[in-house]
Amino acid sequence: MSNRPITFLMYHELEIAGRSLCRSEQGYARYVLPESTFRDEMNYLKKNAWQGLNVSEAIQYPEGKTVAITFDDGCETDLLAAAPILRENGLNATFFITCGWLGTRGFLSRSLVKELSALGFEIGSHSMTHPYLTDCDDAMLRHEIVDSKAELEQIIGRPVEHFSCPGGRCDARVAAVGRDAGYRTVATSRTHANSWKTDGFALGRVAILRDTSLAQFGAICDGSALPSMRLQNAIRNGAKQILGNSLYDRMRSRLLRRN
Repeated sequence: MSNRPITFLMYHELEIAGRSLCRSEQGYARYVLPESTFRDEMNYLKKNAWQGLNVSEAIQYPEGKTVAITFDDGCETDLLAAAPILRENGLNATFFITCGWLGTRGFLSRSLVKELSALGFEIGSHSMTHPYLTDCDDAMLRHEIVDSKAELEQIIGRPVEHFSCPGGRCDARVAAVGRDAGYRTVATSRTHANSWKTDGFALGRVAILRDTSLAQFGAICDGSALPSMRLQNAIRNGAKQILGNSLYDRMRSRLLRRN
């Protein structure tokens, strides 16, 4: 077990030329990478001798230069673009699936999730309907966390052991339900690398955005970019706490449209 922290990378949809995105709003599009950009990043990992791991592998905290690769939502491009690029470079990943979106436009179907799992990639849950879990009452929280696990396990025929929180929103109540449901980890979008000292039910992840340069990507992987990113996120998180999720999202959308 290594003492070196591991950065958990967070991806979403990949943009394929001529193919419409699942969603079009600006706040979503900034998380969408062109397929060519993702290929460049995975080539960078291979060229620079980085191991790309799924969550189960990463929480063993092996020696060497390692990152965890994760995808949220369950877009069709997980299978069409991400999986082939990962396999070409000998990298692994965990794909967190939103069950309620299965079979809808642009998202994986049940059979495609099964196909992705059969390729050797790890399947995790990203909830049933993608709400901010910190806003959910107890019954809805169990539905989002517990029922999504059961549905995915029925689809792929193997345990689903990892959960990622929609919008990164997580608190002690969310973590407790995840633990009771039988997950091994709960992932947030808090900007920190993880080590064997990290609470497995509060894993940090770093979103790779459309405007992330290759140099920035390398600095995220080795952790040198994280302190400044944490400061920026602390400001945003403070605004979320003051305004609440709904008002914060409306103001953020307005600012993004203006820019």
